[in-house]
Amino acid sequence: MTIKVGDTLPAGTLSEFIEVEGNGCSVGPNAFKVEDLTRGKKVVIFGLPGAFTPTCSAKHVPSYLANYDKLKAKGVDDILCMSVNDAFVMGAWARDQHAGSKVRMMADGSADYTKALGLVFDLTGKGMGVRCQRFSMMVDNGVVKTLNIEAPGKYEVSGGDTMLTQLG
Repeated sequence: MTIKVGDTLPAGTLSEFIEVEGNGCSVGPNAFKVEDLTRGKKVVIFGLPGAFTPTCSAKHVPSYLANYDKLKAKGVDDILCMSVNDAFVMGAWARDQHAGSKVRMMADGSADYTKALGLVFDLTGKGMGVRCQRFSMMVDNGVVKTLNIEAPGKYEVSGGDTMLTQLG
């Protein structure tokens, strides 16, 4: 079943490639529980089909980087980008996108969390395997407050501009 507004996020783990050791994290892939990432925070999470793919690289991630200061001014604590890629790929993509500390690039390598959210996008027919549907959500203390799910192949409602508008 697909996640919906009012739901508490399911338990799960995402991985992030850490560039600099610190805050209890070692260099390389580190696992983070979603409940720890969202507890007591206002977090924007957006998901997309794949790192280094055209729309994801040219539009989706840049829309959140461009709106970072405005989203923070609206009370957003963190912005997480999740994709069904491994942490090494997400780390390389973070460098390529100049995400820095603005957008945390979170890997869902085996699509376990994508499946828990009910947001699987099956691209096996195109040789890309199971991916994540393009979406965005604002989560307050683990509860989904806003949810935007794109139709397959679309990029219309999940970008940073839409999220900013929804935060009022």
